[in-house]
Amino acid sequence: MRTLADDLEAPDDVHTRIVVAAYGLFSRRGIRDVGVDELIRASGVAKATFYRHFPSKDALVLAFLKRRDELWMMGSVVPEARSRAQNPEDQLLAIFDVYDQWFQDDEFEACSFVKVLLEMGAAHPLGKASIEYLGRIRQQVRILADEAGLEDSEAFALSWHILMKGSIIAAAEGDKLAARRARRMAAGLIAEYRPKSVPQG
Repeated sequence: MRTLADDLEAPDDVHTRIVVAAYGLFSRRGIRDVGVDELIRASGVAKATFYRHFPSKDALVLAFLKRRDELWMMGSVVPEARSRAQNPEDQLLAIFDVYDQWFQDDEFEACSFVKVLLEMGAAHPLGKASIEYLGRIRQQVRILADEAGLEDSEAFALSWHILMKGSIIAAAEGDKLAARRARRMAAGLIAEYRPKSVPQG
């Protein structure tokens, strides 16, 4: 039943309320396990209100992924890693320090982009969106690699991202020290991509 509060509340507030409710459910349980009726109940809006803001569940998942990117990777991991060190090499390594803190959290829920990609598949629109967001993460790594003067920053970022994603999967399996293990391997990767000194003739 539509309420007076629904009529009085600004559309942006309703929109945000729905996304926030979906964020908690999708991040913990995945996409397929959460139904539209549960999303409507969790957000506390009328069904008509829900569909006015999100014509489909997929549209809401896309909004969830966008919020995840804004709040977590671009809003937390990257700025936090940059704030923990002065030079780009150490900032790269600090990504795993941020991850280590994340992995120790009782509310650790792994990477939503990876989970949605694996759940929906690379050909699905939601899988494609997840791939795009994962690409944005790699781009941030590449920017740091360029700032550090590392060679072939694109190849470096691809390898670095394997360590990032692999540590998340390991942590989801129960390895609370996965980020520390990945950090040690990451230090070796940085050394591998540093410019080689030219022998003086």
